[in-house]
Amino acid sequence: MNNLQSTVTLSNGVKMPWLGLGVFKVEDGETTAFSVSTAIKNGYRSIDTAAIYDNETGVGKGIAEGMTAAGVTREDLFITSKVWNDDLGYEETLKAFDVSLEKLGLDYLDLYLIHWPKEGKYKEAWKAIETLYKAGKIKAIGVSNFQIHHLEDLMKDADIKPMINQVELHPRLTQKELLSFCQQNGIQLEAWSPLMQGQLLDNEELQEIAAKYNKSVAQVIIRWDLQNNIITIPKSIKEHRIIENSNVFDFALTKEEMESIDALNQDTRVGPDPDNFDF
Repeated sequence: MNNLQSTVTLSNGVKMPWLGLGVFKVEDGETTAFSVSTAIKNGYRSIDTAAIYDNETGVGKGIAEGMTAAGVTREDLFITSKVWNDDLGYEETLKAFDVSLEKLGLDYLDLYLIHWPKEGKYKEAWKAIETLYKAGKIKAIGVSNFQIHHLEDLMKDADIKPMINQVELHPRLTQKELLSFCQQNGIQLEAWSPLMQGQLLDNEELQEIAAKYNKSVAQVIIRWDLQNNIITIPKSIKEHRIIENSNVFDFALTKEEMESIDALNQDTRVGPDPDNFDF
C-alpha cells in the first residue's frame, strides 16, 4: 500500500482501493458532483454512496466529469452503493438496485451492500444480492453495520459470504473483536466515519503524533486505519481537504503509536447502534 490507487484483494479476487471518498450527508447536485469529480481528478478511484443519501444522481454526474478530467475509464473506478431498509426483501432489493444503477448512470456496481441489519429482512435481501452478483451486475457484495452475530446468522443460509463489512470505526470505537472475526472469515472490514465526524481533531494525543510527522490529525487517523488493514472512506467537499486526506502514503506510524491510538477506544458511537435502531 504505497499510493492512492493501492488495492486490497477481496475474497473473490476483486481488487478494491484501500482509500476512497464517502459522500454521506453531501447535498445532491453540484456539491456532490464537485466532490466526486475533484476526488477522481486527484487520484481517488473509490467512491462510496447509498440510496438513502439521496445523492446518487450527483455522484453519477461527478463520476462522468471526473473520468473526463482524469482521463480514466469506468473500469478504473470502484463504485459502492447500498440498499436501504425499506427495500430489504427479494423483489424489493432487485428493484432498488436497478433504481440506484439508473441514478448513477452505470451499467454495473463494484460493490453493493445491505445498509443495516434489519431483523427478519436482510436474508431475503442477501439472496437478491447474490442473484445480482451471479448475473455479473455487481463485482463484489457485502454488508454494512453488521455485528458478529448478524454475520454468523447471515452466513448460516448464504451461498456466498460477504466480501466487505462496512462499519463505524475510529479511535474511540476500534471494533477489535469484530475486526478479528472478519479477518478469520475472509471478510474485509471498512470504516465509515473514520474521523468520528470531526470530534477527534482536537485530541491532544493525536495532535502530538501529527506534529511529529508534520501531518494533520485526520491524516494520522487515516494512516492508523490503513496500517490496521482497514479500508477507509473519509468524507469532504473541499478540494484541499480531499487532497490532504489522500496524502498518507509517505509516513508510517510506529508500533507504539498504533497502540496508543488503539488505547483511545471507549466503545463510543456517533451513529446508531446496530443492535438497537428503529428505522
